[in-house]
Amino acid sequence: VDSKHSDRGVTNPWRLTLSDGTVTHDASFQAIDEHKTQMVFANRTELNFVDSYKYNIAAYRLAELLGIDDMLPVYVERKWQRYTGSLSWWLPVQMDEVERHRRKLEPPDQDAWNKQMYKIRVLDELVYDTDPNLTNVLIGKDWKIYRIDFTRAFRQENKLQNPNDLVRCDRKLFERLKALDGNELAQQTKHYLTKGEVQGVMARRTKIVDYFQKLIAEKGENEVLY
Repeated sequence: VDSKHSDRGVTNPWRLTLSDGTVTHDASFQAIDEHKTQMVFANRTELNFVDSYKYNIAAYRLAELLGIDDMLPVYVERKWQRYTGSLSWWLPVQMDEVERHRRKLEPPDQDAWNKQMYKIRVLDELVYDTDPNLTNVLIGKDWKIYRIDFTRAFRQENKLQNPNDLVRCDRKLFERLKALDGNELAQQTKHYLTKGEVQGVMARRTKIVDYFQKLIAEKGENEVLY
């Protein structure tokens, strides 16, 4: 029933107002689907560059398999006007991480905050986002953390970006990581990830599991898993 460009994000997402006649709520719509053989940035050059709404949907499907989909908005594919893109519920948040740092605010429960952030770090390593930034970490009124915008994720890298960020892991998430099946992931993301991109996720999954198992051997399970 209404639309306007959002003032956040380099992909110029739309903020759409949806209504079924009873419930009215805003949603974020991203239609970016850019593919380049080479993309030059200030500090690096990336070959086979992709910036795509499809990765938002793939990230949500992956989060579902890992049992952490409550940390992302639901992403679905929809058509609006002449565009196809990802549509997600506009989250009721109080700020993003940039604003939290600017205002020098600390969460009221540091332990609960850390445990959420550990999950986000695992997800970030798994999806290999080449544009991770603090505006994509949103904070709800109850200090619940949400991770959004994965359009530059899912590179076909077998290595981890920042393994030192992997400090601790939720026990249920760790078990889900170990049980993650490549064929099931491919099936759940078949319209959004290529075979190579799925293989990249699975290779990074193995490295994450190995990394935590090494930490457990060094520090003890209770120091690593919670």
